[in-house]
Amino acid sequence: MKITIACVGKIKEKYLCDAIEEYSKRLSRYCNLSIKEVPDEKAPQNISKSEEDIIKNKEGERLSKHIQGYTIALAIDGEALTSEGFSALLEDKKTKGISSVTFVIGGSLGLSDEILKKADMKLSFSKMTFPHMLMRVILLEQLYRANKISNNEPYHK
Repeated sequence: MKITIACVGKIKEKYLCDAIEEYSKRLSRYCNLSIKEVPDEKAPQNISKSEEDIIKNKEGERLSKHIQGYTIALAIDGEALTSEGFSALLEDKKTKGISSVTFVIGGSLGLSDEILKKADMKLSFSKMTFPHMLMRVILLEQLYRANKISNNEPYHK
């Protein structure tokens, strides 16, 4: 399966880059992984709702160029799954002949309404808010865990 992670911003922190590199390497035996980063927009501290929408729309336009196949938007109000449920979701897509899945991670303000409407599914990892840069690591770890579960390999617990 081809997995694309379309995300906003470039990671600068070495520890996050190291984690992304490690999980990408681990995932390489299970899927064809591609991470597509688009530039983020600078958001002032005291931003209005309309300015926020403009920024999310600009980032959304950039993200949309990398979206293909079944699309899962990471959103706090999305469906929450267990690790086993996430694994089953990906297996179900494979069984149905879906060969390409794109996960979309927004910037610090989230995703544009347009991206959320286009997505086939909204997925939530928690009701808590996480930094969008850290979310990449969390997603990669869960993709790795899902593949280990699907293949009945140790790691899960």
